[in-house]
Amino acid sequence: MSSVLVLFANGSEELEAITIINILRRAGVNVTLAGLEGGPMHGSRQTVLLPDTTLDVALTQQYDMLVLPGGQPGTNNLKADARVLKLAQQMYHDGRYVCAICAAPSVLATAGLLDGKRATSFPGALDPFPQVQRQAQAIVEDGRLITSRGPGTAMDFALTLVERLCGDAKRMEVEAGLVR
Repeated sequence: MSSVLVLFANGSEELEAITIINILRRAGVNVTLAGLEGGPMHGSRQTVLLPDTTLDVALTQQYDMLVLPGGQPGTNNLKADARVLKLAQQMYHDGRYVCAICAAPSVLATAGLLDGKRATSFPGALDPFPQVQRQAQAIVEDGRLITSRGPGTAMDFALTLVERLCGDAKRMEVEAGLVR
């Protein structure tokens, strides 16, 4: 069974995080929601989430994929945390998937993972990073880097993650159950 780590900081976009977690779990993926700190976390719209664990505990495990939801100030909180940048770099260099949506691709750019790579994001989030080949599509894949634009693309982004981890048939099964 595939395993995915979703990171959540205070101010992260809860719609993106919950959509990704829900769809991956529908596919039978083992998903861990880790907070940068312990205890309840407040999303960008003040929805309170209780992560499964903390980032420090999650760092003792191995995952097939790392997913970063966007939102503000959550993205800035992720970007300012050296543990997050190091984890993203390590997972990428180990050949695992590193994924981000909305403003969170800027975390990957800060970590140096998007240099010369194609990526998308919430409009303007990647403007400070001229080394990124910015794309306008809803979802952009460049090797094992997968990025998406924002809350409106979260379901398609999550289904793409299912497809990469579990295959086309599982994606179609999960999507059929969503009655889209």
